[in-house]
Amino acid sequence: SRTQTFTGSWTSVSVNSGVSRQKRIIGGRNCHDTERLYHVRLESTNVTHRMRCGGSLIHPEWILTATHCWQPGWTIKAVLKVHPRTAVQQRPAIRLPPETYRLFGKLHDIMMLKLETPVTDVPVAPLPDCNNRLKVGDVVQLAGEGGTTTGPNNMRLPLTDAIPSELQCVNMKVNQVLDVMKYRGHLFSAQAPNKDICLGDDGGAAMHNGMIYGVIVIGGEPVCMKDPVTIMDVCEYQGWI
Repeated sequence: SRTQTFTGSWTSVSVNSGVSRQKRIIGGRNCHDTERLYHVRLESTNVTHRMRCGGSLIHPEWILTATHCWQPGWTIKAVLKVHPRTAVQQRPAIRLPPETYRLFGKLHDIMMLKLETPVTDVPVAPLPDCNNRLKVGDVVQLAGEGGTTTGPNNMRLPLTDAIPSELQCVNMKVNQVLDVMKYRGHLFSAQAPNKDICLGDDGGAAMHNGMIYGVIVIGGEPVCMKDPVTIMDVCEYQGWI
């Protein structure tokens, strides 16, 4: 089997593509066939590295994801209709560079990718009702195709090129609504016992009442199920979107 180098959120690791196909999103379940039809798989590459992220179709021409899912000089490809697996996947072209958000010179970890041609047969993720902001205790649903089960002592395992047989969904409760972080932006965090997101889930949506309230940017590292999942607060960027 071949060896590839994957870039996770913050680190690069060489992994063998012959590894076992572990479940994704720790403590989750297979998403129902009627859920997450707007979920997008994003594959970014340069000469030596690959990165996989999630994203959400929020308009026939626009995908919402995390800024760190693409780097200048990299190519990026979108795969639509990844869920359910019975659908015929689409690979529309993306127009680069992406739309990113800066405030006082700081790049926030939220990004929009424009498709060269609008898609007409994929449902979009509704934007949030920002008159009803998230509060501590609200339940959000996360989803993704990233790595992994945990290793020894709940250590986070590296991302591999194995795609799970089903998109994974998991519910968590908002445990904190944060002010702006210098190198991230406006955030909230969510957590649940024995549940976590993994490398490769970044960029996916945090849904509440059927609307996209957040974009996943990071889980606790390097130990799983210890720190909350950090999520960009879409309501803080709705005017820009």
